Order: sequence, then structure tokens, then C-alpha cells
Amino acid sequence: MTLHWLQSARSARSIIGLAAALMIGLASPATAQQASGTALARVLVLGTGGTIAGQANARAGNAYDSGKVSAANLIAAIPGIDRLAQISAEQISSIGSQDMNDKVWFDLVKRIRAAIDNKEVDGVVITHGTDTMEETAFFLQNVLDTDIPVVLVGSMRPSTAIGADGPANLYDAMRVASAPESRGRGVLVVLNDTIHGARWVQKTNTTSVQTFRSPDVGPVGYVDTGSLRFLQPAIPAKAAKLKLPDAPPLPRVDIIYSHANMDAAEVEDAVKRGAKGIVLAGVGDGNSSKSAIDALAAAAKQGVVVVRSTRVGSGYVNRNVEVEDDKLGFAVSLDLNPQKARVLLELLIANGVTEPGAVQQAFAQ
Repeated sequence: MTLHWLQSARSARSIIGLAAALMIGLASPATAQQASGTALARVLVLGTGGTIAGQANARAGNAYDSGKVSAANLIAAIPGIDRLAQISAEQISSIGSQDMNDKVWFDLVKRIRAAIDNKEVDGVVITHGTDTMEETAFFLQNVLDTDIPVVLVGSMRPSTAIGADGPANLYDAMRVASAPESRGRGVLVVLNDTIHGARWVQKTNTTSVQTFRSPDVGPVGYVDTGSLRFLQPAIPAKAAKLKLPDAPPLPRVDIIYSHANMDAAEVEDAVKRGAKGIVLAGVGDGNSSKSAIDALAAAAKQGVVVVRSTRVGSGYVNRNVEVEDDKLGFAVSLDLNPQKARVLLELLIANGVTEPGAVQQAFAQ
């Protein structure tokens, strides 16, 4: 069959042309761009630290220190990544994400907005620790008004570990951030060949490289050495973006974790310490003991904004099923886990949204 096909070809030139076309079709997006003479996308990498930038510690075993390697050095260590985009790198912080804070969040927003306003970039990649990556992604999703790709990436193993996953994850994140089809999809998280949306993604395992999942909806796409695939068309975000105060910090919102034999002490202590909002990480459908619910109702009467979420890890918290939310003045988090509910509530309070009905509407959007 091969011989017959060769004999039927009109000329060697047609064969060469066909081969070239096939090669371009199988090439990476960057190679295809270069072949067509199109300029590579401009991607700004903002480093914040985390395990992806970790180095081995002198302590025995697998100990390491987060945030020791700069974003620029991470990029320089990955062969071929410079063929994906025109890359620039800056360091915003060098911390483990367990220490992520409002100042770093504000600095990220300021730099990203400046890059967008000055038309410096076509995409942004943020290197970040995995512990609070979902919170940073969701925060940015709620305050950034742009259709350019903003992609968070990290790793479960430090850069000096055997089988470090950071280089492959960062390479994939660069592919996503530089791709035109990534525009208009909001803030994304990329690890382990998988693309997740900021609203749904969660860290679900302490050490597995498959730790990030979106339990209620699944991933939004996949990326690997052969292809970049989104599972649905880009849908413009409908929710209005929330404004940031002129400077940090955001209003204090505490998460109260529900458990068996729970009393009112934790709720009462949060109010005494000046919490403007409380998120209940409730059992089941966002419930808690009678003592805790009574204390939350008392806090709501004092002007503290109360949102019921769940410690379960997946599912939807319903209004007025087990708890009389309308009567008690509570909102519910719907599909948001406690840590994301806290982020949204901080932003809402900072924007003067405190009435339970208005808070509930914002969570629904």
C-alpha cells in the first residue's frame, strides 16, 4: 500500500509538501507559531515561593525549605520552555503558601493589573505553594477583570527531589497561559496534566501529585506534551468583580470547624477577637450543635456576617433545610468550601455587602 501511494504521488515536491504539512500538524503550538512567523505570546511569571521553589534541607529524610529558588531560575532549568513564549519573570514573595497573606495578594493584583493596563503581556503564570493555592486562585478570580489567561502552578515535590514534578507542571502552565484558546476562562490552576477552574478546584491529598481535583464538576481541561484540550467553550464570567481596599488587610473573617460535643466558646471567642464575618465549616449539610448555632445566631444579631459551609469536601450546602437560615440571618456557601467562602466573604464585607440576602446573592453568582 505504501509503494502504491508513493507511485501515485505527482512529484517528490508534493510528497515533501505533504510531509511538511503533517509535521506542522503534529508540532507543538509554539513550533507551529514559529513556522508561520507569528510572534510568540508574552507571558509574565510571578514567583511567590512554595514547594515548587523548594530546596532540600540539611535535616534528615525528605525535609525541604519552601520558596528558596527564584522564578527566573525555575524557568532557566526547563529545556525548551523558551520556545513556548517570550517569558519574563519577577519575584513577588518567597514564602511557603501556608504563610500566604493579604499583602502578597494585593501585590499580585497590583502587578497583574499594571501588566494588563500597559499591554505588556498575553498571559500570566503564578508559581505558588499548593497548600493555599485554591484560595489565591479564587481571590484573583473575584477581583481581576480580564480575559487574558492567569494560571497558577505549583508542585508536590521540591525542585531538588527525585522525580520533581515542578518542571513539567510549569512547562504545562506556560502552554496554557500562552494559548489563545485559554482566553476568557477566568483564573486557572494547572498541575499533573490537568486544568482546573478557580471556583471548583481543591487540594484533596497531603502528598499525592494528583492532589488537585474539582469534586463537584471535574476539570475544565487537560494539557500534556501532545495537546491542550478544554472540555467546553469559554464562557464569559457574569459575576461583577469586587473592588479591593486601597491597602491590606481585608476584614477579618474566621472559620469555625464544627465537631461532636461542640459548645459556643469558639464562636463567642471569634466575636470577641473582632471577626466581621464567620464561616461555619459545618458537619454534613453545614450544620452544627445547637449551642454553636445559637451562638452564631447571636453573632448575626450583633452584625457579624455568618455563612454556613461544610467540612465534608464536596457537595452543595442548601438553605433552610436543616437550619432556618431566613429566621437566623445566615447565608450559605452553596458549592464553596469553607476556605473559599472565607475569601469571598472578606471581599464582600470590604465592599460593604453585609446584609444576608445580598451576601447570599453574591455567593450564588
